[in-house]
Amino acid sequence: MTITKYSANGNDFIIFIAQEKADRSQLAAQLCHRQNGIGADGMVVVLPHQSYDFEWEFYNADGSLADMCGNASRAVAHFAHEKGISTGGKAEFLTGAGVIRATINGLYVISDMPPPRIIERHIEEEGEVWWLLNTGVPHLVAIRENVEDFDIDQMRRLRHKYNANVNICTPKQEELFVRTYERGVEDETLACGTGMVASFVRSHQEGLLNDNVKTTPRSGDELYISLENGVYRFGGKVTKTFVAETID
Repeated sequence: MTITKYSANGNDFIIFIAQEKADRSQLAAQLCHRQNGIGADGMVVVLPHQSYDFEWEFYNADGSLADMCGNASRAVAHFAHEKGISTGGKAEFLTGAGVIRATINGLYVISDMPPPRIIERHIEEEGEVWWLLNTGVPHLVAIRENVEDFDIDQMRRLRHKYNANVNICTPKQEELFVRTYERGVEDETLACGTGMVASFVRSHQEGLLNDNVKTTPRSGDELYISLENGVYRFGGKVTKTFVAETID
């Protein structure tokens, strides 16, 4: 089996093509293991589909399934474009969160994200107010003056209490800083697309951000989120790090 490793601003993924759906949870946990496998935050399986360019199965690093991953959507769109699975610099594919449309321009990929759903606007936890949103997967979001104020133990507690990813963000009108603790990885990741979009949604609705902003995750890379005609768009560069053959 040929696998390709991608990094999307520090969020890394294993991607390969398969012809049939299957339970690949154990394989995902094995390949994503940082010491005994390839090492990745998630695994994407590209499957044929009659109506769209392809369908995906997305697995977290622990082998659990997830409906959506913003950075993986950009990485897999580039992968499909390079493999000729999609053409014309565009990709349209089915995820658990619905159909995702992406535009590929060299290494720069923009994904149209699923419409966000605000579940709760006022959750009081440990002295601050959190929003609970679903931007393809559930996210808790708090706004802080400094994203360096990040307590990994607090993030872990809230992740398990609400079964959601946990984000802190600092909006500055034209720029957004975000840090995310991801379920399924069970640690802070260098970037989380759906988490950045969730942070943008709350900050924008509270009047703290413009419609188009530079977004900086823990990796320090520059990404961009915009709201255009009701569509949330998430863009940035991706990197293909290597291609390898697995050994049984």
